[in-house]
Amino acid sequence: MTHDLIVFGEDWGGLPSSTQCLVGQLAKTRKIVWINSIGLRRPTPGWRDIKRAWHKLTANKHSTESDSGKIPNDNFHIVYPRTLPAPRSWLGRQLATLLLKKQILPVMKKANLKKPVLWTSLPTAVDLSGHLNESALVYYCCDDFSALAGVDHSTVAKRERELVQKADLILATSDELAQRFPTKTTRLLHHGVDYSLFAEPTPRAHDLPGNSSNKSRPIAGFYGSIDDRLDYDLLVSTIAQLPHWDFIFIGKPAMDHCPLSQFNNVTLLGERSHQQLPAYSQHWDVSLLPFIDNAMVRACNPMKLREYLAAGRPIVSTPIPATIPYRHLVHTVTDAATMVAALEQSVRAPVDAKRQRDAVTEHTWAARATQLSGWLETL
Repeated sequence: MTHDLIVFGEDWGGLPSSTQCLVGQLAKTRKIVWINSIGLRRPTPGWRDIKRAWHKLTANKHSTESDSGKIPNDNFHIVYPRTLPAPRSWLGRQLATLLLKKQILPVMKKANLKKPVLWTSLPTAVDLSGHLNESALVYYCCDDFSALAGVDHSTVAKRERELVQKADLILATSDELAQRFPTKTTRLLHHGVDYSLFAEPTPRAHDLPGNSSNKSRPIAGFYGSIDDRLDYDLLVSTIAQLPHWDFIFIGKPAMDHCPLSQFNNVTLLGERSHQQLPAYSQHWDVSLLPFIDNAMVRACNPMKLREYLAAGRPIVSTPIPATIPYRHLVHTVTDAATMVAALEQSVRAPVDAKRQRDAVTEHTWAARATQLSGWLETL
C-alpha cells in the first residue's frame, strides 16, 4: 500500500532542500500534508527573528493553492503553523503540541490521508508522534544538529534522542550521520541531483564577469550559504595570489562584513533561484567547495557536489568525506598553495565533462525517491 505523508520540514518554496526534492517526487503518487518550519530554537529580539515571526503570523493558515507554481499538485497541502518554537518545558511542549494538532488535523481530514507516515526532518516535531493518527514515524536526518549554527543545541539534542528511540525508519544522508543511529532502523540515502536542470546546456548568466569584455579571465565560483562553514583564511590567501582570476560567490552572507569583499576580483552576487544556478555553474571555469574541517561539515552531503558534477566543470574542494566517492573527479586541496595550483591546473587541462556527468546520471531525485518508496511501503 502507498502511504500518504505528513511532513515536518523547512518552509516550502525557498531554495530546494533535499527534503523538498524527495517529497516533491513522492507527491506524484501520494497525498502530502507539508508543515512549514516549527523552528529549532527560541526566537531572539533581533530584527531577523522579528521579521521571520511577522512572516509566520501573516501567512495563510493552510493552502492547497499553487505558490508561484511550486506546489506539485492538488493533493499537496501546506500548513503554516503558529506555535512555540523549540519549547523547553513540559508545559511548553504540551501547549505547542495542542496548537499544532488544532491546525494540522483539519487539513489532514480535508486531504483524506490514507494510513499516513509521519516524516520529520526536525527533531522538535517528535512531540507530535502519536497525535496525528500516523501509521509509522520516519526521521530524515541531513545535518549534525549538535554542530549546526542557529540551533538550541541542548533542546534539539534531547528531542533527537527521543526521536531516534521512536522512529520506525531513520534516513541518513551521509555515512557519518548513519553511524550515529541504530543499524536495524537506519538506511543511508545520499542526496540526488536534478540532472536535467544542471546538465542540459543553458545560456550564460548576463551578470557573470567577462560578458561585456573581450578579455578572458578565468572564473572560480561558489553558490550556497556564505557562512562560518567556509574557510575564509584559505580563500583570502588564495584570492590574493590570483589577481588575474575572478571569484564569484552566489548566496546571502551570514555576516555583516564578508572578508571576501575586500578584493576587487571578488563579486558577491547575492541570492539566485535554484533554476538560475546552471547559467553560472556551466559557464565559470571551476566550481568551489571551500569548507573548513569541523563536525558539521564532516557530516554533511552537499547537494551542490552532484550539481557541480552535472554541470561538467572542474571542482576544487577541501577534504570533506562527501567527495570521497568522486575523488577521481575532484581536485582536493589542503592549503592556499595547493588550491592555487589546482585552480591553475584546471584551466590548463580541462576535465572531461561527459565523465563527470556520467558519474551522477543515475543519481537523480527520481531514482532516490524510487528507492525510498520501497522502504516506506515496508512500514
